[in-house]
Amino acid sequence: MEDPNLLVGSSTCDDAAVYRLNDEIAIVQTVDYFTPVVDDPYTFGSITAANALSDIYAMGAKPLLALNIIGFPCKDLSLEVLVEILRGGADKVKEAGALVVGGHTIEDKEPKYGLAVTGLVHPDRVVKNAGALPGDALILTKPLGTGIIVTAAKGELADDRTYNSAVKLMEALNDRASRVMLEAGAHACTDITGFGLLGHLYEMAAAGSVGARIFLSQIPVLEQVRELASLGLIPTGAYRNLNYLEEKLQWSSSIDETDKLILADPQTSGGLLMAVPGDKAAAVLEALEAEGVTGAQIGEIIDYEKPLIKIED
Repeated sequence: MEDPNLLVGSSTCDDAAVYRLNDEIAIVQTVDYFTPVVDDPYTFGSITAANALSDIYAMGAKPLLALNIIGFPCKDLSLEVLVEILRGGADKVKEAGALVVGGHTIEDKEPKYGLAVTGLVHPDRVVKNAGALPGDALILTKPLGTGIIVTAAKGELADDRTYNSAVKLMEALNDRASRVMLEAGAHACTDITGFGLLGHLYEMAAAGSVGARIFLSQIPVLEQVRELASLGLIPTGAYRNLNYLEEKLQWSSSIDETDKLILADPQTSGGLLMAVPGDKAAAVLEALEAEGVTGAQIGEIIDYEKPLIKIED
C-alpha cells in the first residue's frame, strides 16, 4: 500500500518527489547530474546547479539543502578543476538561497557533476506535471536551442555571441518564473530538460489525460539555432526524443524536419512550461516581464481522447 503522505512519486514522471511531513510542510527531493556541457569548470558547476535546482522550482517549492555528486578523473585533471566546478555550483546554490551541506566523490574516467536537492513546499501548493485542464494556456519561460548550440560549440561552429547567450540562459535560475507561476495559480508545470519541449509536454499531457496544441511560430528559439540545425549540428538525443514520440505527435504538413528536431532538442537548465488558466495568460506574461523573465504563450491544452500533441504553424 502506498504511503498517503507521498504526494508525488514516480508514477507521472514528475520533476521531483514530494513527501508530506505535516499539514504545513512537505519536502521535495530531486537529483540530477551530467558530463560537462561547457569547457570552463566554474561555468559548468553553475549550469549544473541551476539545472538541478530547476526541478524544485517546477514543483512550486523553495530549495533548502543540496548535496554534491561528483565523478572526477583525479589522475588526468588538476584538482583545481574540481575546486572550480564546486565553486560554481556553490555560488549558484547560494544565489538560490539554499545551502550546500556535503556530498560524495568517486574517481571516474570523465568529469561528472550534479546535485541532490531538497526543498520545502506547503502540501496544498505543490504544482505537479499532472493537472492541466482544457483551455489552459501553455507558457514557456526560456527559448529553445541550448542543445544544438552546445553541439555546435564543440565543433567551434557557434559564434561567441550565440554561445554566450546560451550559457547565460543555462545559468539562469527559474526562481522568479516559479513565483509568478504560483501567484497565477498554475494547474501544472514542468521544466524543459533532456526530453526536449515535446517530450516534457507529452509527459504533462499524459499525466493529465489531455491533449495539447502548440504553434511553431510562437515558440521562442535562440539566435542562430535554425541555421546551425540546418547544418546537421543536432545532438543525438534530439533524434531519440523525436523517434520515441513519433506516434504521439500530429504535425502540420508544412513543418520541416529541422524544426521538428529543434522542438525535440535536449535542453540543459531549460525554462518552465506552465499550464495556466486561459484568462490569466496575459497577466502571467506581464508578470514575467516585470520580473525580467522571458515568457511566451506557445499553445494551449485541449480535450482529447488520448494524450497527443498537435504542432501547427
